[in-house]
Amino acid sequence: MGRSFRVVILGGGTAAGYAALEFVKNDINPGELCIISEESVAPYERPALSKGFLLPEGSARLPSFHTCVGSGQERQLPKWYKDHGIELILDTRVVAADVKNRTLRTASQETIAYKILIIATGARVLRLEEFGIKGSLAPNICYLRSIQDAEKLVQATAACKSVGGKAVVIGGGYIGMECAAALVSNRIPVTMVFPESHCMARLFTPEIAAFYEDYYQKRGVTFNKGTVLSSFERNKEGKVEAVVLKDGSRLSADLVVVGVGIRPNVSLFEGQLTLEKGGIKVNGKMQTSNSSVYAVGDVAAFPLKMYGDMRKLEHVDHARKSAAHAVQAVLHPEKTADYDYMPYFYSRVFTLSWQFFGDNVGACILFGVQRTGKFGAYWVNKGRLVGTFLEGGSKDEYAALARVARDRPEVADIDLLATQGLEFAVNHVSVEPVITGPSSSLKRSKQDGIMVLQTSGPLVQAATGIAVAAAIAGLVYWYRRRRKPVRLFWLA
Repeated sequence: MGRSFRVVILGGGTAAGYAALEFVKNDINPGELCIISEESVAPYERPALSKGFLLPEGSARLPSFHTCVGSGQERQLPKWYKDHGIELILDTRVVAADVKNRTLRTASQETIAYKILIIATGARVLRLEEFGIKGSLAPNICYLRSIQDAEKLVQATAACKSVGGKAVVIGGGYIGMECAAALVSNRIPVTMVFPESHCMARLFTPEIAAFYEDYYQKRGVTFNKGTVLSSFERNKEGKVEAVVLKDGSRLSADLVVVGVGIRPNVSLFEGQLTLEKGGIKVNGKMQTSNSSVYAVGDVAAFPLKMYGDMRKLEHVDHARKSAAHAVQAVLHPEKTADYDYMPYFYSRVFTLSWQFFGDNVGACILFGVQRTGKFGAYWVNKGRLVGTFLEGGSKDEYAALARVARDRPEVADIDLLATQGLEFAVNHVSVEPVITGPSSSLKRSKQDGIMVLQTSGPLVQAATGIAVAAAIAGLVYWYRRRRKPVRLFWLA
């Protein structure tokens, strides 16, 4: 016995909730859609787990962060799914998938058939036992990926705080940084351990990381960089009481939080769908190598149109947008253009808030005053601005940085870019077409942000000749400067 649906969304995370909302906006018929999830609750905004959920006061709890409140849209409680005829199959693990015959088999041996499958299985955390770390199953070792993980961490945090204990955070990425901030907000001393030379090494430069490390240290976080966990010391109850590092040092610990990465959940589809970069390969419609199957969010390896390569991005913004795009491709395949995503990352901890847009390749140009808490960076690669970062910005400033990262304007003078700083992005956005007369016009290319002078008439042609000569001179000047080492502008 089994059930059959027009569309099945496999996975109950953030992407599933946003896909469901997109289907409802497009008037899917009741009974045509189901969501299968291993979790016991309806889809929710996963970022809340490492932010508001762990705070000592005013902490977030369900149902306050069900999707799709993270983007300012409707909150989808379980009743919402019922009212729209969407079947929520919770607490259910799918153990086998047959792509050829379009069926899924659950742990209870139920067969669920589909016409269209959207894979939103996301990723799982990497666990220490996978690295051969002994004692890694101790009860006071916590991970953070699901609501159950978050609830365990809250309880472990309370227990640690009650005995005046200490915490060790393994990992210097997103989870490590955000959990460390939450723990010290709970008045627990924290030591962070990671192998890189600075925090958030995949995104931050050493100069950017230095600001955040200093900020954290002033709030009770100690950094132990350039080393990794070797083993644990446990008490008679099996709980960790010390963390032993590869360099031989020993850290007392009443609580250990592990954030060493994630791995996409693709095992059900190995040998059936094309895989790439550790994820499921999709085209610009989020469609896999099987035309009836789509993949979205953390699990999808997709063509990043603006850079011309394949990427697998693990962030909530991509999960939301790729899910909505896949639904449009399912419902309106002929009208749906290829997914044109610009990488976007952000974090909010303590009173800090930063956003990043684009790509962090090439030379990094820093600007602003670090000590004021408002500073930023541009990345310039092959003569074009490709990435932007800002701490402490306003909504309009972040919008300007997003626009300039999307437009990727040419940068002829890196020193001038550093001097202009945030003003460069703001001015880039504010440029409007200017009509200088009946025989000429100034317009801005939306594609690359280059100013183009369209002319006619002898006087204008002469002026154009002068402008072209000046442009050539400028190009030569830029080329010579480009061969020199880039200077980083920074006010400490």
